[in-house]
Amino acid sequence: MEPLVQSLLGMRWQDILDILLNSYILFRFYVLFRGTNVIRMLMAISMLWIFERIATSIGLIVTSWAIQGIIAAATLIVIIVFRNEISSVFQVRSLKTFFWGIPGRRSQTPIEIIAEGVFELASRGLGALIVLPLKKGIDEVVHGGVLWQGTLSREMLLSIFWHGTPVHDGAVVIQGNQIVKVAAILPLSKNSDLPSHFGTRHRAAAGLAEQTDALIIVVSEERGEVTVFKDNSIISIKDNIALKQVLRDHTGTVTAAQGVGKQKVELSIAATICLVFIAGIWFSFARGFETLATLDVPVEFINRASNLEIYAASASSVKLQISGSGSLIRSVNPDQLKVKLNLANAVAGNNKIPVTRDGIVLPPGIELKQLEPQTLDVMLDVPVQKKLPIQPDWIGKLPAGLIMQKAQTVPDTVKVVGGNLTLKDTRTIYTEKIPLDTLTTDGKTTINIVLLPSSLKLVDQSQKQVEVIYTITKRPPSTDGVARQ
Repeated sequence: MEPLVQSLLGMRWQDILDILLNSYILFRFYVLFRGTNVIRMLMAISMLWIFERIATSIGLIVTSWAIQGIIAAATLIVIIVFRNEISSVFQVRSLKTFFWGIPGRRSQTPIEIIAEGVFELASRGLGALIVLPLKKGIDEVVHGGVLWQGTLSREMLLSIFWHGTPVHDGAVVIQGNQIVKVAAILPLSKNSDLPSHFGTRHRAAAGLAEQTDALIIVVSEERGEVTVFKDNSIISIKDNIALKQVLRDHTGTVTAAQGVGKQKVELSIAATICLVFIAGIWFSFARGFETLATLDVPVEFINRASNLEIYAASASSVKLQISGSGSLIRSVNPDQLKVKLNLANAVAGNNKIPVTRDGIVLPPGIELKQLEPQTLDVMLDVPVQKKLPIQPDWIGKLPAGLIMQKAQTVPDTVKVVGGNLTLKDTRTIYTEKIPLDTLTTDGKTTINIVLLPSSLKLVDQSQKQVEVIYTITKRPPSTDGVARQ
C-alpha cells in the first residue's frame, strides 16, 4: 500500500496527461467498435494480457511465454478474420466522427412498417428474405449484395422484392430504420432435418440463424406463408400481430429517450473502465515498485562566454542515482540522460559551478534521487598565443672527466596557445628528460616536448619533437696537478 501512496504523491502533470490520453484512445476504440465482433475479441485479448502479466509477476515463465504466443496469434487472426468490420469502422465520414464524435445507436426498428410490408408481400405472392442483425455482426457470413442505405418503408420493401427487379432474389439487411444492403447472399443450412417443403430462401435463413444471432424473416413465394428463423427456432407467423410480437421480443421497444439514457450510462461505464484499466497499467509499468540505479553521465557545459575557453574541470562526469520501475530502469539508454552545467556567470579563472537539478534531463517516468558531486571546479580563461624558448631537461651526471661544453635545440623556440593567466607565469617549455650518464661524446638526439600545464597546446602540431645538439669535452686538468673529481 505504501508504494502506491508514494506513487500517487509523486505523480507529475505529465503522468496524469499520460493516463488520460491513453484512456481516451482506448475509449475511442470502444466507441468505434462497440456492437461488433472485434470489440469482443479485443476484450478477450485484454483478459489474456492481464493473465500474462499475473503469470510474469509470480514467476510462471512457460505460462507467460505461452500466453504471449496466443496473444500474438489472436491479434493476427482478428485482423484477418474481421478485416471487413475493421475497414468499415475506419471508413468514417469525417475526422470529428473518428476522434471525438459519438456515433448514435442504430435507430429503433420500425416494427409496424416491417410487419405491414411483410404481409403485403405475402398477400401479393412475392417471395422475400429479410435479415435483422442483433448483437453479433453478420459481415463475415453474409456475402455479396449491393449497398443501399435507404430509409425503410413498406413501399421500399415492395419495390425491392417485386418480380423483375434485379435485386429481388437476394436478402435485404435492415439495421434500425435503414435498409443497408440488398441482394445479399446467405449461407445455406446443411441441416437435413428441415421440412422438405422449405426452399432455398428458408435454407438460407436457417443457415444464417445457425451462425449468428440475427432474426430472419422469410416470405414464401408459392404458399404466401411467413416464417421467422432465430437461433435454432423456426416460428410460423399467422398474422401481422404475431410478427409484431416476435419483432418486439427480439429487437426491443425502448423509447428514444430511454435509448439515449442507456447509451449515456453505457458510455460512462466504458469510460470509467478504460480509465481504471490504463491507470492500472501505468501503476504497474510506468511506476511500479521503486528500483534504484546509479549511472555516470558526462557533463555538458553550456552558455559559455564566447571569449572564454575551458582549460580544466574537477570532473568530466556526474554520478546520478535514479529511480523508477524495473522495466523503465532497464530500458534507459545512457543517451537519454544529460547533465548540463550552466557557465553563464562564469569568469576567467577558477569557478565553482553548482550542479542543479534543473540542468539534469531524465526520460519520462524516471526520478532523480541523488547526484555527486554537487559542485564542479571549472577553470576558464581567455586563449592567447605566446612564443617560448625550449630548454632540454637534463637528468643525472655526466661520466667522470667529461663536461658539457654546449647544448642547443632546433628549433630553439615554439609557439603555444593557452589561457592568459597560465601563460602569464610560463617562461620556458621543457623537453622530456634526457639522462646525462649515457652521454660520452658529442651528438644529437630527437626528443618530445612536454607541455606543462596540460592545458597548453602547440600552435603547430608538427613541432611536437625537437632536435637537441650537444658538445661534450674532457674536463681540463687542474692547475695544482690534482685531478678534478
